[in-house]
Amino acid sequence: MRDLARGVTYLGRGQRWVGRHRRQWGFGLLPGLITLVGYGAALVALVLGADDAVAWATPFADDWGSPWQGLFRGGLTVVFFGGCLLLALVSFTAVTLLVGQPFYEALSERVDRTEGGEVPESGLPLWRELWISARESLAVVVRVALWGVLFFALGFVPVIGQTVVPVIGFCVSAFFLTEELTAVALQRRSVPLRARLRLLRSRPLLTLGFGVPLALLFLIPVVAVFLMPGAVAGATLLARDLLGETGPEGEAEGEGGEGPDPYAAARGPVPPASYENAARPF
Repeated sequence: MRDLARGVTYLGRGQRWVGRHRRQWGFGLLPGLITLVGYGAALVALVLGADDAVAWATPFADDWGSPWQGLFRGGLTVVFFGGCLLLALVSFTAVTLLVGQPFYEALSERVDRTEGGEVPESGLPLWRELWISARESLAVVVRVALWGVLFFALGFVPVIGQTVVPVIGFCVSAFFLTEELTAVALQRRSVPLRARLRLLRSRPLLTLGFGVPLALLFLIPVVAVFLMPGAVAGATLLARDLLGETGPEGEAEGEGGEGPDPYAAARGPVPPASYENAARPF
């Protein structure tokens, strides 16, 4: 449970960091606003068409009497809409990070600098960083889409499909939301996608402690825009914790000496020079 509370703490620390650096926060609003307009239009279309989509997918329930047909299709509509929200939460973050890549990279570097120690850099040109980020974000969106299909299918299970499944689906979306945000800092450290997923799975409560409250806040689109810069800052602090760059009380480790490479466990056998190949999503 300590990790769960620690994850929430990182979310608050990130927001406090941007509160002390107002210029960084201000520039970070623009990518989110641009993305919000497009997603707002898509979600309106989804709300208007969700009932028709569920009715089309369940023709066998056309002859069911009341109230069973309404309850069954209503429950599936909730699951369907929840799956689409799951996909929207993760893809919104991915698209916003891609649009605001230069700013968020600079913001993450400044967070590292204020925490002390080295400030890792990928050493890649901007266009290559954008390409790798887009490619890995697509891989994450594909994974989320597959989870969404699974949860939609499980929605046909009576009772559990309308209660437990949406909760699990929301936790999955929170996990991948955390992955997208920590990727800003971890990509600069030459940690590829699969290694990032392993890192997050190694500390599930820490990951969910950061991701779940943020995902709840991101359900309010305007709030998501204003919280994004602070979320990137908090995710950078979280990434430092995952890689052992901070001690139990948040202090930098390895002071007074070189110490072991904190990225070795995350990279595995892949050297930094092989970043481009390691970052392939499949």
